[in-house]
Amino acid sequence: MQLSKNQQNIRIWVCVDLVLGKRIELLPEQAHYLNNVMRCEKDCSIKCFNNNSGEFWCKLIELSKNNAVIEPFEKIRACENESDIWVLFSPLKKDKTDFVIEKAVELGANRIVPVLTERTNVKHIKIERYTAQAIEAAEQCERLSVPEIGKPINLKELLNKWDEKRVVYFADERRKGENAVDVFNKTLNCPSAILIGPEGGFSDSEANFINQHKFVKNISLGKRILRAETAVCATLAVWQATVGDWK
Repeated sequence: MQLSKNQQNIRIWVCVDLVLGKRIELLPEQAHYLNNVMRCEKDCSIKCFNNNSGEFWCKLIELSKNNAVIEPFEKIRACENESDIWVLFSPLKKDKTDFVIEKAVELGANRIVPVLTERTNVKHIKIERYTAQAIEAAEQCERLSVPEIGKPINLKELLNKWDEKRVVYFADERRKGENAVDVFNKTLNCPSAILIGPEGGFSDSEANFINQHKFVKNISLGKRILRAETAVCATLAVWQATVGDWK
């Protein structure tokens, strides 16, 4: 679709259902973004989406400093099925956590959970900030959904209450795990999660505790020691290429 002068290739995630002809008021921060950052004008067209409704071209019926109203007028994409993969990670220093959230969204994770470990060195975990980053990443990478950001949870509490139907892939650089591709293929079509430790890795007692659970599968990420944020990207990419939506 070729954009005219009053159409902007801007995507906005909307938390309510999108229906043709039904006017929707956007959040004040979205109005600020459209008006002051993107310099949109009234009657221009933008894309709005969520995975309950799909994606629509929408006209900006009203636009001011803190107020924006849209009206969907053309459906672009229907809802999509997504791979069921979670990311369990220990929060890192600010920029590295930003990187993990952004890349986990781009690589198709549908839930992201901050896990507290013995070596987690981040004191302030801001779920609102993580959620805002996830929304921004989804808008930019053309996903229809925004992953849920779970509340921070202690490692032992997380695994003690875990649903055993969901496989946890544990990448422990000090242990000899199986080839990741082989393990992923053995658990084809299972709900899945990847577990990545903090900077410095899990403690010995934590690693032993993790491996006591039958739903945990040890995987190898190769002979090099990866940084935590790299390990998240590498594991998700291999999983998507092997059994996920890259196939």
